Amino acid sequence: MVGIIIVSHSRQLAQGVRELATQMVQGTVPLAIAAGVDDLENPLGTDVMQVHEAIESVYSDDGVVILMDLGSALMSAEMALEFLSAEQRENVHLCAAPLVEGAIAAVVAAASGANVDGVMAEAKGALAAKAAQLGDDIEFTTSVSQLADREEESHTDKIHITISNRMGLHARPAAKFVATANQFQSQIKVQNITKGSNAIRGESINEVAMLGARCGDELAIFATGGDAREALSALQTLIENNFGESEIVEDPPSVQPPVSPKLANDSSLQGIPASPGVVIAPIVCYQPTFLTVEKRHVDNVEGEWQRLQVVLRTAYQEIQTLLSHASTQIGDSEAAIFDAHLLFLSDPALLDTVRHRIYQHNLNAEAAWQDTVEEIAAGYRQMDDPYMQERAADMIDVGQRVQQLLGGSVTSPPKLSQPAILVAKDLTPSDTAQLDSSLVLGICITQGSPTSHSAILARSLGIPAVVGAPAKVLQLTDRTMVALDGETGKIWIDPEQSIRVELQVKKQEWEAAQNQALASIHQSAITSDGRQIKVLANISGFKDAQTALKMGAEGIGLLRTEFLYLDRNTPPTEAEQFSLYQEIAQLLETQPLIIRTLDVGGDKPLPYLQKPLESNPFLGWRGIRFCLDNLELFKTQLRAILRASSGHKIKVMFPMIATLAEAQRTKAILAEVQTELRQANIPFDENMEVGMMIEIPSAVAIADRLAAEVDFFSIGSNDLSQYITAADRTNPRVAKLADGLHPAVLKMINQTIQAAHQAGIWVGLCGELASDSQAVPILVGLGIDEISLNPHVIPKIKQAIAQLSFTEAEAIAQAALKLDSSECVRMLVS
Repeated sequence: MVGIIIVSHSRQLAQGVRELATQMVQGTVPLAIAAGVDDLENPLGTDVMQVHEAIESVYSDDGVVILMDLGSALMSAEMALEFLSAEQRENVHLCAAPLVEGAIAAVVAAASGANVDGVMAEAKGALAAKAAQLGDDIEFTTSVSQLADREEESHTDKIHITISNRMGLHARPAAKFVATANQFQSQIKVQNITKGSNAIRGESINEVAMLGARCGDELAIFATGGDAREALSALQTLIENNFGESEIVEDPPSVQPPVSPKLANDSSLQGIPASPGVVIAPIVCYQPTFLTVEKRHVDNVEGEWQRLQVVLRTAYQEIQTLLSHASTQIGDSEAAIFDAHLLFLSDPALLDTVRHRIYQHNLNAEAAWQDTVEEIAAGYRQMDDPYMQERAADMIDVGQRVQQLLGGSVTSPPKLSQPAILVAKDLTPSDTAQLDSSLVLGICITQGSPTSHSAILARSLGIPAVVGAPAKVLQLTDRTMVALDGETGKIWIDPEQSIRVELQVKKQEWEAAQNQALASIHQSAITSDGRQIKVLANISGFKDAQTALKMGAEGIGLLRTEFLYLDRNTPPTEAEQFSLYQEIAQLLETQPLIIRTLDVGGDKPLPYLQKPLESNPFLGWRGIRFCLDNLELFKTQLRAILRASSGHKIKVMFPMIATLAEAQRTKAILAEVQTELRQANIPFDENMEVGMMIEIPSAVAIADRLAAEVDFFSIGSNDLSQYITAADRTNPRVAKLADGLHPAVLKMINQTIQAAHQAGIWVGLCGELASDSQAVPILVGLGIDEISLNPHVIPKIKQAIAQLSFTEAEAIAQAALKLDSSECVRMLVS
């Protein structure tokens, strides 16, 4: 007998319909409901797993018919089908019939022995008798559609709002929009009123970006569901705050390069200027390898879909790592383009199409994926806005990553063995973000534009770049000498000596002008009433340390040592680590260097360490927990740090301390290593400061006890925020909840600072909160002693501190602690 399932936002409604339908057929038909969510404050909603369990409870070879009320009920039902085998999925049918009348008609038809097609037909025709009795002469199919529209409209809230940020809904704002929309149960739809577009799904990064919403465009945003008003309020706040972007882009201080006269004997090629700077160097040509995709017929479509799911999860982890790397190299703002890349991987508009091609056309995953990616990329290329046309490159970038993983190969950026200008047809954003600017002196590509993400990343990395260069540069051989001017877009092949001399003069003038503009940033950060806050940098290597000093850092507040363990097959040796730590310490001279011991796990997996897969890696075997279980690995790093400390101002700190016992055991191991070095007559700093990171709520709760064990605290605001709010900051759907300005997070920071000061130790803070200019008055007012942040943001934060008085900051901080939400806190400080 055919089974019936009722999917509704309201459990009470579904129970009522089930009771009515059951009485009609005396309980002879298999009938289940999947309705409501387990949230006492907001019980309206649908749950995918409820639907799946309901299907299993009534499933038979005769078939199953699912009736839904509206909005996300349909989405939940569609997603539940993905958990079924291909054979089962063929027997489960989603029915567009009205919920109440359709359910009654369906159970009556099923009880009479009708097959699944007959049950569906009876359900869809359930309104015919009512329409005839009321004299409604509208065609039945139209009346059902109109009824569904009326039902949806009656549960839908709507706002109209104008986009005001300068670049409109480009990739980063689109990613923030989708991430915000995905925090709510309600179904979100968006329409660009100005351009007269159709309404699109708010959970699709590609559909949102392709709205082409520019500054001044009016959007209509619809939300359907129990938390519709809350969803619209959050989206309205996001848009009114310009998606967190400044009206004027705030870059590190710079000046316009001096205008030089036209060069003599100018035989240059003309490209498009993308990133300023002059460079004369040999070239290296880069030609990425693209896999040839063949279309194949597959019989096991379920296996093919699952194979793609595994690859998508791997790609997600790779992009998360890239995002973390890019945040350190170029800052959180520019690195946020990879938030959009993460959302591409879970975009329903993309995945639904791929799934359809696999299941309905028996197409292999490689071909289904490539066809869909090309289709979406073509949509970007056809847009009127040149800036949005460039977003096709981001889609292709993500597409290539997945395609390579499907083919069993590993994605790798271009790597140079010696300094050179990189020449290529094009570079993906992923390639560009991973370039080593100490080796890649310039970029020359024949495609792209100044608004491409690759060009934006090149500017952030400070690499001179020319795009749209003539194709003849691709015919040059490696080591050909080339001169490149990123300000004018000119390229010289084997430039004459006179050209070299004139370009060298321009380069020196440019560098002198930049150095003069950066001179003021080396002043200390002191409030108007005389309180000094030390401003240090977060880094992941020697090159970052050089950048940090140029940007005015007063030392290194966080050296992430994980980078030493990445991109290799074995852990780094003691000698390798010692060499790097000592090299950075020598560069800093008398300034402090705080080295965080290995912090792997969560979003930083290391394959060769053979860590098991974990359901919740951020709550699992990571940080100090991992090191305490791998003592030889841990002691090797401690020996390298201690040896490097001799004659330098090195400090060590331990991540992820949750208990007093962990802190005490960690110190005991450090003492063991110190004893071993003394016995071997190896010098180290006997007075080296030892600190710990405050990242876990339990550490805050016992901060007074922990303060007796260490010389300083460093608050890891990123992890502390996600653990307090129970929101994975690498998951775009919930990342916005992990807001460092949430009053709960601020109270934890305040409690930590008070405990530290009462114990007579100092306390610093690292993480994104330290880079947030809106957080500066609150952190200063709470009494923070030191902040450590991305090097590129240091000038802006120093300036913000200098404009404050400590007395005013204290008042702001105390007011913030009493507020109810991060939105209220931001309104207070804005």
